[in-house]
Amino acid sequence: MVYNKIRAPRREVKIGRVTIGGGNKIAIQSMTNTKTEDREATLRQVRALEEAGCDIIRVSVPCAEAARTIGYLKEKGITTPIVADIHFDHRFAVLAVEQGADKIRINPGNIGGKEALGEVCRACRVRGIPIRIGVNSGSLEREILSKYGAPSAEALCESALNNIALLERFDFFDIVVSIKASDVKTMIDANILLSERSACPLHLGVTEAGAGRTGLIKSAVGIGALLCRGIGDTIRISLTDGPLNEVSAARELLTALGIEGQRGLNIISCPTCGRTSVDLIRLCREFEAAARREGLLDKPLTVALMGCAVNGPGEAREADIGIAGGVGEALLFKRGRIVGKIKEEDIINTLIKEIKDITI
Repeated sequence: MVYNKIRAPRREVKIGRVTIGGGNKIAIQSMTNTKTEDREATLRQVRALEEAGCDIIRVSVPCAEAARTIGYLKEKGITTPIVADIHFDHRFAVLAVEQGADKIRINPGNIGGKEALGEVCRACRVRGIPIRIGVNSGSLEREILSKYGAPSAEALCESALNNIALLERFDFFDIVVSIKASDVKTMIDANILLSERSACPLHLGVTEAGAGRTGLIKSAVGIGALLCRGIGDTIRISLTDGPLNEVSAARELLTALGIEGQRGLNIISCPTCGRTSVDLIRLCREFEAAARREGLLDKPLTVALMGCAVNGPGEAREADIGIAGGVGEALLFKRGRIVGKIKEEDIINTLIKEIKDITI
């Protein structure tokens, strides 16, 4: 399926300096894994996430001291929007709002009842702060589970719609919604259903996706399938890993989809075969490391590393720059045209130099 550049129409919601929905760019999110009440550790991680290009940062708020850390982050000059993740005690949500949180994430079903939810809505409305409703397959309401028998896509969608209606009864409409499930197909189907029935901006993610390769594949399938349908306004690739790896994975996913305005360095390479005359696997690994070290991963270019000269330039003719390997050397090409030969040991340095010299 070709990526649909015409995204599903969504209501605009402003989260600090970032606006989502309404055709705005897809925002990358991650979440700190420090104890939020450890101010200095949380500040260090938030700054690292800012530098990595994270657009929105969520922090857990299990206590009053954690909520006060949000104020500390703001005092220290953090400008990336901070989302307070609240469960069970609405007072922490209200305190987080007072401390300068840019968005509150709640599950309305566990915040302490309708009166408590009303207090959160009033606090957020006064300060113009949006609320994200989080619906997870592991925390559905009993009545919905009883009705559907399992956390199906229909059950998740109904829960989300019910929670949206709850907030709207308090005259609150600045709403973002996320429906997450550890089952990828359920997550996809639930978000499709919700996108057809609500204009709220949608935050996408596969919850409890796992670590490493497994988590990346699940997240790429779930989030990617929806983005290809034009569904989704913010994303988080949730991994059992450091949050910086979530951000880099999200950027690579958006680059792979070629989403306008969010492209970075697109590296294409062949899978190798018996014609391969260079150590392409090593070259690809070393090139990506060099590009990362030189700060080139944000450059919106396509770079091709091909294993042989038979089909290399032709298969990668849309690349901005690339090589096709030969015995002890490689053809250097631009836009599919051969422009010279370079020694195998010079491939990495030559590509890095060429990329730096290209004016965007």
